[in-house]
Amino acid sequence: MGLRRDAQTDELFRSILSLRSVEECYLYFEDLCTNKEVRDLGQRLTIAKLLREGSSYLQAAEALGVSSATIGRVKRCLDYGNGGYKMILDRMETEEPGDD
Repeated sequence: MGLRRDAQTDELFRSILSLRSVEECYLYFEDLCTNKEVRDLGQRLTIAKLLREGSSYLQAAEALGVSSATIGRVKRCLDYGNGGYKMILDRMETEEPGDD
């Protein structure tokens, strides 16, 4: 499957890449997405981190209050996806907290 590559999606990603701080992200994403959409994206990243650290589906579900279907989707991406979660989690591990 995969994301549809087109000018509109390219422009979206370039707009995200232009953000310079966490505060700018809050400003932009509050305009761009609903609170639920941002929360869902954040939960998926946290699920990926928990699974990579060795948590079970049950532990992740209990910690975040998410469905096993959501956890399964993230797990499939970790195991068979394009490596996006791995790339970001690796980078986040090497960056200092508060780097923006």
